[in-house]
Amino acid sequence: MSRIFRHFKGGRYEALHTATHTEDGSEYVIYKSLDNGKVWVRPLTMWTEETNRWPDGVTRPRFVLEEALAQELFEKRS
Repeated sequence: MSRIFRHFKGGRYEALHTATHTEDGSEYVIYKSLDNGKVWVRPLTMWTEETNRWPDGVTRPRFVLEEALAQELFEKRS
C-alpha cells in the first residue's frame, strides 16, 4: 500500500497497510504521521467518509491521496 495522503486538517500520512478485525471482520487502515512518525489505526469507513471541513469548503474524503489532490487543484487553476 504505502501511499501518501493528506488529512482535511492538513497533516500528511503514509498509509502502511489495511487490516481486518478478527472478531467482526471490519476493515482498518494502519497509517503513520509524516510529521512525528506516530502510527495510527482508523476504521476504513472513517478513512473514506466525506467531510466538508476542508479549508476550501469542498466536500472530499477525510483523507485524500496527495497526487489526486494536487491534480484537482491544478485543474482548478487552469
